[in-house]
Parts: sequence; structure tokens; C-alpha cells
Amino acid sequence: MRGAVHPWCGACAGELGRSARPHLPGGPAVLAVGRYSGPLRTALLRYKERGRRDLAGPLGALLAAALDEVAGAEPVCLVPAPSRPAAARERGGDHVARLCRAAAGGRSGVRVARPLRLDGRTRDSVGLDAGQRAANLAGRVLVRAAALPEPGSGAVVLVDDVVTTGATLRACRAALADVGVTVSAAVVLCDATTTRPIS
Repeated sequence: MRGAVHPWCGACAGELGRSARPHLPGGPAVLAVGRYSGPLRTALLRYKERGRRDLAGPLGALLAAALDEVAGAEPVCLVPAPSRPAAARERGGDHVARLCRAAAGGRSGVRVARPLRLDGRTRDSVGLDAGQRAANLAGRVLVRAAALPEPGSGAVVLVDDVVTTGATLRACRAALADVGVTVSAAVVLCDATTTRPIS
């Protein structure tokens, strides 16, 4: 990888892989930029865990391209999957919300709403299996009514950095459905599912 302006060298760009559509039973339709491997994984970890905020723009641009594939030209409202409050503090802010702002990038017809937050009792999901992840999030994705997408603001698309078991996307979709908001699809940077993606 190169510097902040052009992070992908030709070799790395060729290793980003193809987009994937992992199947999440009971979840929204998902489009992932690529697998959780190679340069994409490295860039995400540098951005998320090592303070490389300058990578928000390039990673957001990858999400924007995926968004174009999911929503086309229609208006879209991006809703970031929430981070645990402690994790957001450690990272200097909500990294997924920052990616959403970069993906929106002043584009007409794309806005960002942040109605979702996690209950403070939510544990770090690293090391949890699918059942444990679902239990960890049960009843703990909360909705701020004042921050919900405005009616007519377009298709609601969930955004996350990585999909592993789909527990986060399912919980977010369910929390929004409980207040009458329909999620059209989800876009993520990395697909870390173990099931075979749908081509």
C-alpha cells in the first residue's frame, strides 16, 4: 500500500478481490466489497485499530462503489451499524459512521443517519460464535427516534465494516423494523462469513 492519497498500488488493487453477496438467512441482502483477506483486510485493520484515519476516504470510496451497485441512482440513506461506546472512544470516534460519511462524500441523494446505538452491556464480539453473537446483541441495539431517516429520504442501507455471522446486521435490521423502518440492503467492506457466497 502507498500513502494517504493513493493507498492502492497496482498489485494491491488487483488483490482486492471481487465483490461477494454472502447469504444471511433472516438478514438483509448484503453486498461485500471483498473477502476479509489481503490488502483489504490490512487496510481495514490499519484504519480501525491503528489510527489510520486517512484511510477512511479510500475505504469509503470502495463502499460507495458497492452502494452504486446496490441502490443505483435512487436516493439512499446510509445507517451505520453502531460500535460499542468503549470501542468508539478507543478509536477516536465511530469508525463505521466515518466510513459512511466518506462514502456519501457530498454526493447528491446520499445522506447518513445514525439512529442506532448499542447498550453499554454489549460485549466485544471477538471470539464469540454465531449463537453467542446473537445473544450478545439481543435487545441491545437501541433506536434514537429523533435520528431516524426522514420519510422519503430514500432506500435505507445498513453499513458495516465486516460481516462474520450476520448477527449485527440482523439485530440492526430488526431494531429498525420494530419502529417501522424497512432496510433495503446492507453494504460491508469485508466478507468474513464461512458460508459460500452467492455469485
